[in-house]
Amino acid sequence: MRISLFSWLFFIPICSVFLNFGISVVSQTCTTDQRDFLIGLKNNLIFNNNSSKTLVYWNTSSNCCSWEGVTCSKEGHVIGLNLFNESITGGLHNSSLFSLQYLQSLNLAYNNLSSSAIPSQFGSLTKLSYLNLSNAGFVGQIPNAISRLTRLVTLDLSTLSFLSISMLKIENPDLATLVQNFGELKELYLDGVNISAPGNEWCQALSSSVPNLRVLSMSDCYLSGPFNSSLSKLHSLSIICLDSNPFNAPVPEFFAKFRNLTSLGLSSCGLNGTFPEKMFKVLTLQMLDLSYNKLLQGSLPEFLPNGSLRSLLLSGTKFSGALPGSIGNLKMLSTIDLFGCNFIGSITNSMAKLTQLIYLDMSLNEFNGQIPSFSMAKNLTEINLSHNNLEGSINSTQWEELIKLVNLDLGYNSIEGSIPLSLFSHPSLQKLQLLNNKFSGGLKGFNVSSYSLNILDLSSNNLEGPLPVSVFKLQGLKFLSFSSNKFNGSFQLDEIQNLRNLSNLDLSYNQLSINYNGTASSLPFPHFSTLKLASCKLSKFPDFLKNQSKLVTLDLSRNQIPGEIPNWIWKPNNLMYLNLSYNRLVTLQGPFWNLSSQLSVLDLHSNQLQGQLTHLPRVAYLDFSMNNFSSVIPTSIGISLTFIIFLSLSSNNFHGNIPRSLCNASYIQVLDLSNNSLSGAIPQCFNTISETLGVLNLRRNHLAGPIPDIFLGNCVLQTLSLNRNLLEGKLPESLANCPNLEVLDIGNNHFEDVFPCYLRNISSLRVLVLRSNKFFGPIGCYGPNATWPMLQIIDIASNNFTGQLPRKSFSTWKAMMVNEDEVMSKPNHLQFGFLNFGHFYYQDAITVTIKGLEFELVKILRLFTSIDISCNKFEGPIPEELAAFKSLYVVNLSHNALTGHIPPSLGNLSQLESFDLSSNNLTGEIPVQLVDSLTFLSFLNLSFNQLVGKIPQGKQFSTFSNDSYKGNKGLCGYPLQTECTSDKASPPSATQKARRKISTTLIGFDWQFILTGLGFGVGAAVVVAPLTFWEKGRKWQDDSIEKILLIILPKMGLSYTCCYNAKVEAEEDIEDENTEDSEDEDDDDEMEDEEFQGRYCVICSKLDISRKRVIHDPQCTCHNSPPISSSSSS
Repeated sequence: MRISLFSWLFFIPICSVFLNFGISVVSQTCTTDQRDFLIGLKNNLIFNNNSSKTLVYWNTSSNCCSWEGVTCSKEGHVIGLNLFNESITGGLHNSSLFSLQYLQSLNLAYNNLSSSAIPSQFGSLTKLSYLNLSNAGFVGQIPNAISRLTRLVTLDLSTLSFLSISMLKIENPDLATLVQNFGELKELYLDGVNISAPGNEWCQALSSSVPNLRVLSMSDCYLSGPFNSSLSKLHSLSIICLDSNPFNAPVPEFFAKFRNLTSLGLSSCGLNGTFPEKMFKVLTLQMLDLSYNKLLQGSLPEFLPNGSLRSLLLSGTKFSGALPGSIGNLKMLSTIDLFGCNFIGSITNSMAKLTQLIYLDMSLNEFNGQIPSFSMAKNLTEINLSHNNLEGSINSTQWEELIKLVNLDLGYNSIEGSIPLSLFSHPSLQKLQLLNNKFSGGLKGFNVSSYSLNILDLSSNNLEGPLPVSVFKLQGLKFLSFSSNKFNGSFQLDEIQNLRNLSNLDLSYNQLSINYNGTASSLPFPHFSTLKLASCKLSKFPDFLKNQSKLVTLDLSRNQIPGEIPNWIWKPNNLMYLNLSYNRLVTLQGPFWNLSSQLSVLDLHSNQLQGQLTHLPRVAYLDFSMNNFSSVIPTSIGISLTFIIFLSLSSNNFHGNIPRSLCNASYIQVLDLSNNSLSGAIPQCFNTISETLGVLNLRRNHLAGPIPDIFLGNCVLQTLSLNRNLLEGKLPESLANCPNLEVLDIGNNHFEDVFPCYLRNISSLRVLVLRSNKFFGPIGCYGPNATWPMLQIIDIASNNFTGQLPRKSFSTWKAMMVNEDEVMSKPNHLQFGFLNFGHFYYQDAITVTIKGLEFELVKILRLFTSIDISCNKFEGPIPEELAAFKSLYVVNLSHNALTGHIPPSLGNLSQLESFDLSSNNLTGEIPVQLVDSLTFLSFLNLSFNQLVGKIPQGKQFSTFSNDSYKGNKGLCGYPLQTECTSDKASPPSATQKARRKISTTLIGFDWQFILTGLGFGVGAAVVVAPLTFWEKGRKWQDDSIEKILLIILPKMGLSYTCCYNAKVEAEEDIEDENTEDSEDEDDDDEMEDEEFQGRYCVICSKLDISRKRVIHDPQCTCHNSPPISSSSSS
């Protein structure tokens, strides 16, 4: 058989390959000494045979160069050793490892070498170019011997903090000494090594010794800033990872000069200033991580086409502005994380061009407008746009093409319309969170084609109608929340038996009527960890709860469950949270010592529980308030509440003393015993809990005696409420040791003290109530520091304070000067946070007097501001500084001795709703500025002052009655019955004087008025003069007038007589005016009546010149007119 030449030519190369392979195998046979070193290494190491993938296969029967993890040179010398993650324990001292002098690569990463130091023998392996000891369990100082490895190209000594209790450190020798000989080093990984060096030190150490460095990874090394410019000498840097170092400095501009930079990681570094915009123009940059630098500012520039950026991580920074439309130019972008920034504006439609996008998180910003389509990003797995201001609606086509979408979170926006039903059967979607939006309408049935959905949260929307039955066919569901919607109708709880994987169910706060018939079923209920059925009209405890052994959270509050609390409800071993408040429960089945040891929160408030308290459960949160308990508080209560954090027994009928054993509650933060009948003194031993106690509420009891001096130097008290007790004496000055004090309410007691100026350094004080006590003296506090800049409510009414209102103190109350918009940017009411893992808050409450009525503020809104200094002895003018309090709602300065004018500048109080200046000595006119500006004013009292002039009208002032102005003799006009006429003109006000002054400066005369007056004068003289001097003329006048009256008056329904006892009667009632002016006129009339006596006729009689004797004309006859029936007389 002949073989063609072509076949031979093909066969020759194959033979050559096999020949070369044979030579290679023969040449890589390890030498005996190398094999013995490796076997000795194995025998000296302690490792787990079951988890080992390398060492366990080493044996002397085979060539050591073929062993797993071993690399040999052509001469049979071991040049590479990889023992990565071999579960090695113990140390390496005196190990044969260091006899492998030909080693060029050594990897001992992810082992546990008994927390020992790095052996200095590593310095003998001088041929090493690659050394990886990361997370190998080494601790302590890195030895100087490492610096002898001059051929190193890669050095990795990094340590993950969560894998090691201790850490490596570079202290002595320092970093400069360690790297001084690393001229060939290209990759340096020292993450987690404690270097603790300032910026100029570590930057200069690297720039002077490792000029060829490409990878610099030194995160969490306690490096500090600022960055030194010498770092810019490392021109070859490609990867910079310096996360979690306290640089506390800006990012330098020279970072943009690293032309080979592909990755920059500076997260959690305390960076500040403005991020250089030039960094976004580094064309090679692929990954930028600046996350969690809360002081770092910046904005996104216009991006160049075809940028290399793949990951943009800015979460937790102050980056702001709008998204540039050119972000669509970043075709390679796969990860965007802008969580918790300050971006505004709409989400640009150009993001639809980001076809490589995998992860998108833009939550917790101020984005608005509609959600653009991301349908081109076929690989997108997560979209989180929650906590923004997005609006509009969503449709099914936006998500159908995202076939790899796993998580969709659009919660906490303003999205409206209906929810696309296709989302519930999306083939890959696992988490769908649409909570806190404005979705409306019902959820109709849909075809269940996928069971991948395991989290569905539609809470806090406007969804209505019956609960969709189709949802309960999604058998993959683990978390389901329909709470706080408008779902209605009845729902059979047995429907959820199909959801075998369901562990968290919340149907609370709808209009549902939950029914449970308790009948036996072939399917058991799923094992819940969280079950919330608040406000579901339950009328009994569902008995399937007896078998819920994994229950952690149970909320059956705001239902209609009567009777007793069953004993079995305490049995779940993992139960941590139990809320049965707002029901009709009457009795407790004990004993409490059978409770789960895990129970932390027990809320039974607002029921009808009665009887005595015996043994209380050992929990962290206990609320028995608003029940019908009527006993003494057990003296041993503190023994069972050793770990209590919140305790409320308020609004019951507890009596007796406050038990001293409460002082054993060394972790307590909130103690509320208000609205009971407790008596005796406040225990002195409360000083032992002042270091943890944030709220002490004992108001509305019968406590007596002084407040004990219990506030130590590290007091954390935020609220002290002792209103309506029988306490007396002085305030303890140790209250000044409580720098966090926000609410101080000691009103309606018997304290006798001066104004507490020693508290002026407590800058957090917001509410000060000293009402109805015996405080005295001035209220001005002097000193360099501002007095209570956060004060929003001050009520010192009904005391004995004197002096003038302190202008300087008023000018320091800054919280009353802010706009409503500034206040609304903060939490909207005062609260004390505790048990942070569950977001628990105690809401402060006080009683305020508004419009003469007491109101209970169960929430103290930060925007509510009030000043009440009524019923004291203040004098002097109203301070002009009061006009700066533009957020004031209530002002009451009544029942003092204030003088002067009402400042027109008070018109600046545009939010004012109640204004009381009554019972003072205020003078002048009511400023018209109040009419124009106080448009929210609903209560005004200016009564019993010395105000004058016409009452201004318009807007709210047109709604007030005469009670608002009575007791001011000089006021006139509506709503008073005193008209503003010339004979009742008030003394000239400042405004009138000003007008008068202006009028006198006018040039010229009004001749029309002058000639009119002159004409009346001449005409009167022509008529009056003849009658005065011509007797016959006077007689003719009298006769004529009498005849005219006798003809005209009867036609008007009046009777006329000339005699003194004659009467003139009228048909209509004439109403007397009971004003002080009319009383003065009556007095004058009475004096005139006393001056003369005798018969008097209107026509025929007159007085002599002395006005004491009547002169009657005998020729004149007084005629009587016919009587007219009438009840009124004149």
